[in-house]
Amino acid sequence: MTEDEKQRDRAIKAEVSEYLAGVNFDSYGLEDIDSRLDIYCRGVADAPEEHGMYEQLQLRRFLQRLNKYDFRIDEVQKFFKFYEFLKFDGTKGRQRYKLTPVQTYLFSNVYGFYEDDTHRLVNDVIWMIARKFSKTTSVTAIAIYDYLFGDDNAQVYTAANTFPQAKICYDEICKVLKCSIDPGLKRMKTLRDTIKWKKSEKRNSSITCVANSPDKLDGGNSSTNIFDEFSQADDNELYGVLTSSMGVRENPLNVIITTGSDKVNGPFYGMVENAQAILRGERPDNPHRFDALFVPDVDDAEDSLVTWRKANPHIGITVRESFLEKEWTKAQESAEKMKNFRIKYLNRFDTGSNHQWINGKVIRDHARKIDIDKIGFMDCHVGVDLSATNDLSAVAYHVYLYEEKKSHTHVDLYFPEGKMAQHPNRKIYEKWVEKGWLKLCKGSIIDYDQIAMDILEHGKHLHIMKIALDPNRAEEFRNIIIATGGKEYLYDYKQTNYYFTKPVEGMERALAKNVMSFNDNPAVAWCFDNCTLDVDNMENCKPMKGNGENGKIDGAIAALQAYGVAMQQVRR
Repeated sequence: MTEDEKQRDRAIKAEVSEYLAGVNFDSYGLEDIDSRLDIYCRGVADAPEEHGMYEQLQLRRFLQRLNKYDFRIDEVQKFFKFYEFLKFDGTKGRQRYKLTPVQTYLFSNVYGFYEDDTHRLVNDVIWMIARKFSKTTSVTAIAIYDYLFGDDNAQVYTAANTFPQAKICYDEICKVLKCSIDPGLKRMKTLRDTIKWKKSEKRNSSITCVANSPDKLDGGNSSTNIFDEFSQADDNELYGVLTSSMGVRENPLNVIITTGSDKVNGPFYGMVENAQAILRGERPDNPHRFDALFVPDVDDAEDSLVTWRKANPHIGITVRESFLEKEWTKAQESAEKMKNFRIKYLNRFDTGSNHQWINGKVIRDHARKIDIDKIGFMDCHVGVDLSATNDLSAVAYHVYLYEEKKSHTHVDLYFPEGKMAQHPNRKIYEKWVEKGWLKLCKGSIIDYDQIAMDILEHGKHLHIMKIALDPNRAEEFRNIIIATGGKEYLYDYKQTNYYFTKPVEGMERALAKNVMSFNDNPAVAWCFDNCTLDVDNMENCKPMKGNGENGKIDGAIAALQAYGVAMQQVRR
């Protein structure tokens, strides 16, 4: 996003928040529809910091439609009862579920508004919500509802980019029908890709699973189309064939359920841009659309639970906070995993905005043989990047050489000896050990005591100011430092792009000006060679692993943490 676009979104967010704060919700009678709908709408209005701008804009649109169009409470409540009668898959087997407040809102927009006696207002729906929301469960109910209560010859299609993906929703439909509607399948028959009524039944409706070969669907007459993960579609051929076949239907319904994507050249990206422009008021409203876009705001931190909730309002219901916390920790491991986190759990479009950063040649060109224990009692900032137990770990010592007006970073690398024989990098690691570039820890796990003792040993010759470390992966190491009297030196260095941006940019400038050097250790240069620079939507940046699972970057991360805390010190 450009800075102008960011400012635009900040202004819209403030404006719509003020608008919703002034709404008299009692006047809309939402309680008469369902108390959960009232809870959801008031919640979005009362806590704007917990809900995204587009979620707020859609709520304003909902309220405006309540003033303009006929809203059929009986139709909405009928669907609610139907949904809660069905038995869906769950951790304890098939069971019934009560609708959540946000689900009542989503379904109210689809089934509540009418433009005349027989025609529903909304025909095209986008639900762009992060993974683990129960999107498939929700659209399963929509498909079955039309199959049972729609036109006598209703044709429902579940579509996706691949047949296995399309089958996920289709198979759940089959199971729900068998468990909730027709036990033993006495009235219906389910085939590999089609559900039909038996000839003895009066209805002629069907549900069909499709993925490719859209030319074979010509001549169809679809009434409801479910498009799963449409954001990953390369083209809109299947979408076009299915939607163009709905001309004679009184209440056609197209529903796209999806998360973000890395395909900005696909058809869905343009759909989202159009929906966003409509919600922002930049294009004429289309009353037949309902676009629920659960996406974070422009300034939201990626590691925040509040941000995650904006993308998935079912956190704590269908997905645990602890699960997302683990996924966030995994995302720190590589640029590819971070991209997947943004797409799946932040619900963003992310093509992998990664750039080459400082490469190993630059580090080698700035290598100096300096014994940091013999330069005098200089101020020193330490960065620690620890593996969980059994892989490469790094400690960086950043000192400022006042007489030269230059800085120097010494990086030590550690690896558990017991893991050497099976490690993919064994040959190169053994060479580094032989040359003294890699320190071994006895046993099969990283020895935190050994690392802590090495830091304390250097501390006899250096004035250690801060020891920066990841607060989420260093509890045992932290306790060791505290036990030795070093609590005051510990500094929690959060592993987000925001906290790495200044040291990333600062290190680039320092190396370009030739006022920074590293110890002469090719293993450290190798860590920088494995880095790719991840850039988030706020243009904050952080090195990520870019050369596969075996390319480690611990030395670079430790060096940046040391440099980052050093930048905060006012020099004498």
